Order: sequence, then structure tokens, then C-alpha cells
Amino acid sequence: MVENNFCNTTKDEIACFYKHISKSVREIRESKGISQLDLALEIGIKSVAFYSNCECCRYGKHFNLEHLYKISKALEVDICSFFRA
Repeated sequence: MVENNFCNTTKDEIACFYKHISKSVREIRESKGISQLDLALEIGIKSVAFYSNCECCRYGKHFNLEHLYKISKALEVDICSFFRA
């Protein structure tokens, strides 16, 4: 039997990935002059503290795919822009 090991990333790599996405979201949001509160409400997040924690990757919080999809629509950008280096 062949053993599959799909864990080819480290926790640090994943954390860095989330931070990159959050930084991209923040930069695009700020370039459009939109506050965290306004964007949070636009995408259906009622707690600006939760949104802020996701944008800063605090307390292990990060955006999920649904958040990123809604954010891309609200900011009128291609979702791929969050993943570019």
C-alpha cells in the first residue's frame, strides 16, 4: 500500500500565505478609500473587530473564500488580485 503524505507545507508557510492575502486586501481597500467598517458591513460581517482581526491575521483569524469573493465584488477587483505577489 502506498502511503500518501499531502502535508507538503509548514504552518509558517500557511501563516505567510494568509498574511499576504490580508495585506493585499488591506492595500486595495485603502487605495479605494473604504473603511474597514464599511467593507465589513458590505460583505455581511457585523463585527468590525472580527473583520479587523482577519485583515491583520490576529488571533488566528483570516478571510475564507466566501469573504474573499464578497470583498472582490465590493471592491470591484478580480479575486486573483489578492493572490498576486
